[in-house]
Amino acid sequence: MASSVSAASAVSPAVRPQSVPLYDLSRQRERMAAGIEARVSAVLKHGQFILGPEVAELEGRLAEYCGASHAIGVSSGRDALTMALMAMGVGEGDAVFVPGFTFSASAASIAPLGAVPVFVDVDERSFNLDPAAFEAAIAEVNAAGRLRPAAVMPVDLYGRPADYPAISAIAARHGVAVLADAAQSFGGALGNQQVGAMAPITATSFYPTKPLGAYGDGGAIFTQDDSLAEAVLQIRTHGRQGSGDEALRIGMTGRLDTIQAAVLLEKLDSFAWEIARRREIAAAYDEGLRDLVETPLMDGASSAWALYTIRVPERDRVRDALQAAGVGSGLFYRVPLHRHPAFVNWVPEGLSLPVSERLADEVLSLPIHADLNEDEVAYVIEQVRAAVA
Repeated sequence: MASSVSAASAVSPAVRPQSVPLYDLSRQRERMAAGIEARVSAVLKHGQFILGPEVAELEGRLAEYCGASHAIGVSSGRDALTMALMAMGVGEGDAVFVPGFTFSASAASIAPLGAVPVFVDVDERSFNLDPAAFEAAIAEVNAAGRLRPAAVMPVDLYGRPADYPAISAIAARHGVAVLADAAQSFGGALGNQQVGAMAPITATSFYPTKPLGAYGDGGAIFTQDDSLAEAVLQIRTHGRQGSGDEALRIGMTGRLDTIQAAVLLEKLDSFAWEIARRREIAAAYDEGLRDLVETPLMDGASSAWALYTIRVPERDRVRDALQAAGVGSGLFYRVPLHRHPAFVNWVPEGLSLPVSERLADEVLSLPIHADLNEDEVAYVIEQVRAAVA
């Protein structure tokens, strides 16, 4: 595979990239084409398009990979969050604590159940849920007396696991359940514990641009709890048990389809190498940029590096300069959740989440995927340095 990346290496004019897009799935597709086509062809041949054998095989391999007792393939990362909350019994009158700096799906997954998202500020360096702000938010909800603190949904932003030891300890003191939103972090770890086994229940996404991405929507739910697993299995098939027609609970159509499972099985074969390669590229970015911009903090955590996100003053000017140089970048997320029009009914008057608000104006995500070559990585570093300077 690719050799190690040197952040200090100059880009030779003879190999200078013309552009480096933020995402490029074409190289991975070419690398895996034969295997993916063979697996999809097998599905077309046996014709079990819903919960075919590839789904069960994938679930077993995913559970083994992260050390969870159960892995259940579902229709999307957003559906995974809602289904997990349903299995936990979250509903009307419940408060679910969610970071203010993340994708809208984290909060939107709560509302259909009649529960209320409570927006909590994030930590200045990790960008993940701030444990101290979480505990303060519990106290505020209890003081108001209108909602029951029911669950917290830490989000592993950009692929870095949240501080689950601290968050779980606070949650346990207050009788609050923990649901990990690992949409971006499958493949990450905290110490020797893999994402998928850090919380009683975890949801992830297989959207095509995730570290482990399908060729369409998909997701998974992980749990160590047999009763939660049984509930999720019922919920994903209209609340039914097995092949019976009787609905035992309110459910939904939430299954991972067999063709997507086949694609994911082939991608899983090289997933460990891809995660290692993402970490190698992230280390090169750290080395090449940390003296000019704020680079991600990884103390105690191993990120899946779904995104490599820097924090930089004059972010929009820097992004324009990168675009002119052919370097793709992304703004994730430019509006904190408490300022989304969709959530206005759940935002207390005057709510301020200062860290989330600052990050929304300062973060910029750079290209990172396993098929970037050394010259492209060096070119991104060179152009970021030029844009910032």
